[in-house]
Amino acid sequence: MLIGPKYKICKRLGSGVFEKCQTQKFTLAEARKKGRTSDRRPRALSDYGKRLLEKQRVRYTYGLGERQLYNYVRTARSGQSGDPTTPLFARLELRLDNVVYRLGLAHTRRLARQMVAHGHITVNDRRAFTPARELAVGDTVEVREGSKKRTLFLGVLERLKEHAPPNWLSLNADQLQGKITAAPSREAVESVINLPAVVEYYSR
Repeated sequence: MLIGPKYKICKRLGSGVFEKCQTQKFTLAEARKKGRTSDRRPRALSDYGKRLLEKQRVRYTYGLGERQLYNYVRTARSGQSGDPTTPLFARLELRLDNVVYRLGLAHTRRLARQMVAHGHITVNDRRAFTPARELAVGDTVEVREGSKKRTLFLGVLERLKEHAPPNWLSLNADQLQGKITAAPSREAVESVINLPAVVEYYSR
């Protein structure tokens, strides 16, 4: 997915969209900007504008194209009569690139997508090349044995010692391996995304 300048997008959608914006430099820059514009009244967003903002936030957070997200929402709405945000959240979180990121094998989702696309990741001991592949409970994700000594993974083991994945994932840091042990839980993942607004956006 092609994206524009990340800082500009973060200013519009929030720092949680890209890891690059979750820095002291970005926070200080935003604080200075707010100080200069504190006398201005912020322009109120319409309900549609708010839903559009949330939709864009999800797209950039997970690295999705417009059609991909639309299909996720459509499937979530047609699959059951209950709250569609539950299956929508599960599908987003169970993407292979996201699981690689949540396990801490990559420090950004973008890097996780590159790892998968270049064949560095295995699922159930078989190489996987599709970042959008949807995983399931019981699946095991691991850095391919032949890739573990590559420069790309230097320092990962040390970083994983301080990493705590969500409680629906188990992590074997020494093996650069993880397993999906339960369905993704929104309570276990810190998120500022408003999924009901995203569903409403595509229901218009």
